[in-house]
Amino acid sequence: MEHPTRIFIDTSKQLFQLHGVDAGEKVVIRRQLRRREMIPFFTRLAPTVIGLEACGGSHHWARELAGLGHQVMLLPAQYVKAYLKRGKNDGRDAEAGCEAMSRPTMRPVPVKTVQEQAVLMLLATRDRLVRSRTQLTNAIRGHAAEFGLIAPTGLDKIEPLLERVAADQALPDLARDLFAGLGRQLLALQAQIVEIDARMAAHHRADQTSRRLARIPSVGIVGAVMLAAKTPDPKAFRSARDFAAWLGLTPKDHSTAGKTRLGGITRAGDEALRAVLVCGAMAVIQNAKAGRGQPWPWLNRLLATKPTKQVAVALANKTARIAWRLMVSGQDYDPSRRLAAPSQQPA
Repeated sequence: MEHPTRIFIDTSKQLFQLHGVDAGEKVVIRRQLRRREMIPFFTRLAPTVIGLEACGGSHHWARELAGLGHQVMLLPAQYVKAYLKRGKNDGRDAEAGCEAMSRPTMRPVPVKTVQEQAVLMLLATRDRLVRSRTQLTNAIRGHAAEFGLIAPTGLDKIEPLLERVAADQALPDLARDLFAGLGRQLLALQAQIVEIDARMAAHHRADQTSRRLARIPSVGIVGAVMLAAKTPDPKAFRSARDFAAWLGLTPKDHSTAGKTRLGGITRAGDEALRAVLVCGAMAVIQNAKAGRGQPWPWLNRLLATKPTKQVAVALANKTARIAWRLMVSGQDYDPSRRLAAPSQQPA
C-alpha cells in the first residue's frame, strides 16, 4: 500500500470508514475498521494527516491519534456536507471529508484537552438539571391547575403551591401523595443544582480569563465560564466582528448584483452561549428602563427607537466583541468605554 498523504475517518460507535489518498490524489485506502482495530492500524501507519468530523467522541480520537504522531484536523460537519456527492453512505461521507480537508481555506476546529472537556461537561450537566427543574415545575403547575390551584409565575412560588396542596383536604389522598413525590424530586434537583453551581463558582475563581470576563456588566459567572470554556483560540478570529459572527450575532447576508440585503441574525454557532449573552443583555435593559445601575446613553437612545429584543441582540453583539478583545489582549474591562456607541448594530 502506498503511503497516504491524508486520511479522513467517518466515525460511529463501532464502525469507522477510512478514505485515504496519496500525493497524486489517487485513492489508496478505502476500508472499514472496528473500534478495537483503530489504534493498532494507526500505530503501524507512518505519520500522516488525518481528518474527522467535529462530533461526539471526535476530540478523544483526535488526542489518541495525535499521540501516535499523526496530524489531526477536526472539520465542522456543515463544511464537509458541501463535498458530498449524490447518494449517502459511510464510504461517500469519508470521501467527501477527505476532499474537504484538502481545501486551503478550510477552517479546522481546535482539539480540546481533557480539562476543557471536563468544564464543558460541567456546563452541560448544569443545563440538563435546570431544564429538568423547569420541566418538573411546569408539571407541578399543570397538575395543580387541574384541581383549581393556581400559582403566580416564578420558581419561588412552587414551594408555597405545594404547601397549599398538602393542606387542601378536599384533594384526594392519591393526588396529595403524588404532589409530595414531585416536591421531593424538586428538592433533590435543587440540591444538585446548588452543588453544580458551587463547582462552577470554584472553577470561575481559579480561571483568570473567566474572572475578567465577569466584570462586563451583562456577563455573570455562568456566562463568563461559558465564554472562556467554549471559545476556541480567540486569536484565531481576525476581528471582534468575526467572533460575533461565529456566535451567530451578525446579520445574514443576502446580497447580489451589487445590492446589499441584510436580514436577521444568522443564529450560527453555540446556541446556549448566544442565549446566555442575550439573557444578560435583557437584564441590563430592564435595569436601564427602571433607572437602576450606571447610565447607558447609547442604549437608551436605541430603546427609544428600536424593539427591546432587537436592542438586546445589539447589546449581546457588543458584549461579544468586548469579550473577544479582553480574551485577546489580556486587559481588564474598562467601564468608561461603555459610553461609546456600537459601530454597527445587527439587524
